[in-house]
Amino acid sequence: MNASCQTLPSLYTPEIYDQVIVAPIETPPLILISEKEYLELKSEVGYWRAMHQKAILREKKHKQTIKEQEGQIRDLRNRLFGKKSEKKSSSKDEDKSKSSNPKRPRGQQLGSKGHGRTKRPDLPEKEEVANLPENPICPKCGEAYIPDESKAAEIIEVEVKAYTRKIIRCCMKKGCSCKGVPNTITAPMPPKVIPKSPYGISIWEAVLLNKFHYCQPTNRLLNQYTELGLPISLGTITGGLKNLKELLQPVYDALYKHQMTEDRFHNDESSWKVFESVEGKIGNRWWLWVSRSASVVYFQIAPGRGADVPVEHFKSIQHQKIIVVCDRYNAYKSMAKQLNFIILAFCWAHVRRDFLDAARKYPDLEEWVLSWVEKIGKLYHINNLRCKEFDQKLPLPWQPASFKEQHKKLVEKMDSIAKERDNFIEAHNPDSDLLSNVKYKILTSLQNHWEGLSVFVNYPEVPMDNNNGERSIRNPVTGRKNFYGSGSLWSSQLAAIMFSIFQTMALCGLNCNHWLRSYLTACAKNHGKVPDNLSCFLPWEMDEDRRHQLSRPPDTS
Repeated sequence: MNASCQTLPSLYTPEIYDQVIVAPIETPPLILISEKEYLELKSEVGYWRAMHQKAILREKKHKQTIKEQEGQIRDLRNRLFGKKSEKKSSSKDEDKSKSSNPKRPRGQQLGSKGHGRTKRPDLPEKEEVANLPENPICPKCGEAYIPDESKAAEIIEVEVKAYTRKIIRCCMKKGCSCKGVPNTITAPMPPKVIPKSPYGISIWEAVLLNKFHYCQPTNRLLNQYTELGLPISLGTITGGLKNLKELLQPVYDALYKHQMTEDRFHNDESSWKVFESVEGKIGNRWWLWVSRSASVVYFQIAPGRGADVPVEHFKSIQHQKIIVVCDRYNAYKSMAKQLNFIILAFCWAHVRRDFLDAARKYPDLEEWVLSWVEKIGKLYHINNLRCKEFDQKLPLPWQPASFKEQHKKLVEKMDSIAKERDNFIEAHNPDSDLLSNVKYKILTSLQNHWEGLSVFVNYPEVPMDNNNGERSIRNPVTGRKNFYGSGSLWSSQLAAIMFSIFQTMALCGLNCNHWLRSYLTACAKNHGKVPDNLSCFLPWEMDEDRRHQLSRPPDTS
């Protein structure tokens, strides 16, 4: 029997030999190595242990990278295909809301009181008579109907038609023999905004409004004119717009000059295509900058997005201190360092967007994000209540008690947000997981920009966000998507001029159609040149009667 097998001799009997089997105990094989090999293996234990720890850290880092990239994929997928909504709720909450509150149908609800038909007193009326059949009689007795009071009905129509104005110019010959006077005299030509063009003011008015106010491609308008029996070549329109640019440039310069007398601004910028090769400029990506003040919206086209553009814009300011509401783009920070009279007020809407973007990328942060969004919403609410009680004619210490009460609540809310932010930043561990680092990054940005985000507290007339600036640039961005920028440098400058004029007139409550028609008519009467006096076309120099007149639709009768 093998020496490794153990038996129990005292219990052995032949009768139970077949029933009792004693399993052998396996011993590990004995491996003999030299002392040198043993010491070498022992010394390598630390190395392989360190390599194992590195592998664990590397795997953890890869997992975080995958998580971050999955967040980016979710964010990009949401930008392309997601609904533009910032409301988030769990599936359980959605099920509860569906069961308790059935979906409300859209539009006006049955049984609710309507506002009636909209009255349009500015539209001219054209009367038409709808006659009955001649001598209507009763179908039973044959008695004739007696005339009664007429009833009026209204149908609103819009007629667009092209026609040729054929001007019959009266000519007269002299009936005397006097010398030194013309033999014949002829009635002058009607005024035209472009003297040598066969097209009248209405054509150029439609082209400018269609492209720069309604943001539609010029080719679309020309196709419509062709279907109305008026084909016009694109080259003819291009040549005419070059002439109109020179006529509108003085108004553009007047807008800038007036804006430099104001002290509150909203600034923003967006890309713009200019398809012309310019020395020193690589590519066709330019930038459309906007600066909106209380009474002027001023656009300009620049080849770059650097701080030199806003610095050059504000160099002629006439105030010792101004406030510029903007986003956190570094060009504005650089501008404020170069021009020490500028105070930057950063946008809370962008801060709110930081939190919402984080929730979109990382769903696990949703609860944390929504808590911060709620804090920002309360901040907006308190500030709105405060602004309702604010008297711009009085300094802060002299404001009414109702304002001071809301102002105190606002300061307390700001301090609460700052304290919660600082506590998290102080307790943060740089070696934390990805989600904690995302929170740290957002709150650190909030801390770094806190001074600019607090400007509205001491200046209640300054909004918490840059929505005014972004609203101003929305229309040009729509135009960029529709006609894809400008084909040349001069046309991009014309775009900036027209965007500035139209949005400034709309900001001042004027009708852009009426203003443009009045201005082009004045240019035509001045033999195709800029009017000698621009005061009747600048909103801040008009009297009330003139403003009221230009705020209404133009007279088409």
